[in-house]
This record gives sequence, C-alpha cells and structure tokens, in this order.
Amino acid sequence: MKKIDEEALAEAYHRALSLEKAGDIDGAEKAYAEVLALDPDDHGGAVVRLASLGRGETPDKAPDAYVSTLFDQHADVFEDVLVEQLEYHVPVLVRQKLQALGLGPFKRLLDLGCGTGLTGGALGDMAEDITGLDLSENMVEIAHEKDLYDTLYVAEVVDFLEDNDDEPFDLITATDVLPYMGQLEPLFFGVAENMLTGGIFIFSSETLPAETLAGRTFMVGPHQRFAHAGSYVRQRLDETGFELIEMTDITVRLEDGAPIAGHLVISRLR
Repeated sequence: MKKIDEEALAEAYHRALSLEKAGDIDGAEKAYAEVLALDPDDHGGAVVRLASLGRGETPDKAPDAYVSTLFDQHADVFEDVLVEQLEYHVPVLVRQKLQALGLGPFKRLLDLGCGTGLTGGALGDMAEDITGLDLSENMVEIAHEKDLYDTLYVAEVVDFLEDNDDEPFDLITATDVLPYMGQLEPLFFGVAENMLTGGIFIFSSETLPAETLAGRTFMVGPHQRFAHAGSYVRQRLDETGFELIEMTDITVRLEDGAPIAGHLVISRLR
C-alpha cells in the first residue's frame, strides 16, 4: 500500500474546497484530481464532489473510505445534528407506515446502514430478532451501547448481502442508505437473496425535480448525495423481484434550512 502524504493531501483538499466555493470549477477539478492521485481510496469523497459539480464520471456509489470516514467523524454528534437540527424523522415514518398498512409483527429484521440505531429503536418491538450493520465502526459502537440489536456487524451493505449465509429475513430496512449509492441493482438483488418470499423491503431515497435529473436515472446532487428518479426505483424493484406496495413523497431532511425531497418506499418480495 502506498503511504499517503497527509500534509499534501490536506493542502490539496482545502485548496479544492476553496476554489469550489469561489466558483472556480476548473481549478477545483484540477485540485480534486491531485487529491485522488494522493489518496486513491478517496477518504474525502473527491469523486462525489466532482460529480456534484458536473465534472467527471458519476460513480456507481460513494467510495467506502469516504462513507466510513464521514460517519466515523460525526458519530458522536450524529443524532443531535440529524434529528434535532436537520429534522430527520424517517425511522418514525417507517414505523407509522408499517402500522398503517397492517404489516408485521416480524420474526427477523435486518437494518442496513443502521448508524447509531435510530431505525432499530423505532422498530424494536416489531421484530423478534434484529440485526444491524453499518460501514462506520464508530456508529456501530454507539448502537451496541444502546443494546437495541441482537447482532451487529461493521460491513459494507452489498458486500454483507453477498457473503451472508444466515437464515433469511422477513423485514429489511435501508433508511438513509440510497443517498450514498447510485446503481441500485446490487443492493436490490442482495436484499432479495437474503429475504423470505413475501418479505417486506422498506427504504428511503432522495430525489430531484425532473428538469434537474434531465432524463438521468440517478445523479449526485448539490449536497454530494445521490438522488434517484422515482421511475428508476420502481423499475429496478420490479426487475429484481419486488412488488411495489407504496411509494410516498416525503421530506427526508433539511439542508441549509430547505427541505430535501425524497421517497419512502415499501415493497414485497414476490
């Protein structure tokens, strides 16, 4: 493995951010290229920032090193910022939707991207056994301290789904996972392979207006998260063996005081 020049990396990254903020997109693109040359694993998410500027190829997903670093750094303040400041209430919406549709109780719940346990806490009395996983070790440590889960893993979602050989689940959730993924086939196929026939897959996604997406199935939005077209989500669910039960328009969170539009999706494995 190549040793990273941390000082040079920090200088290039901060220069890229400054150029981006100043509106010098060409200069920022060159600086982010330097960042990637110094750190190919991309702990700072340079490829995502480039894509949000309309430069370079849109990645299939956010780099694993970036996601784990981002959430490791914010684990201690995650819930306060996300729930209190950004008004993120998707786990509560998931519970309300399951109850409204008369779904559950469940035997085995898999909480993908469990974070500090917001969804596990919201659904704790709706499943006999709950497994959580997250790419951030610091997040999983906090979830472990809450004693919400029967089993916890530090793992990348798709890798876990490909390798898992435990008994299948009848409920799988993925709240705030899709904003860090572009291509949805690997996730949806993985969920299908780990689910009982008739099992429920419920997840949230972010979206953008049709004129912004401009025919694209997904893109990296202005806040460095992936947005998906609703038609793309529906198509990929159908192609991977799921029946769409309901897709609801929701406000996922606030960003700079403005609501971020998204979907809450409930589906059943055929």
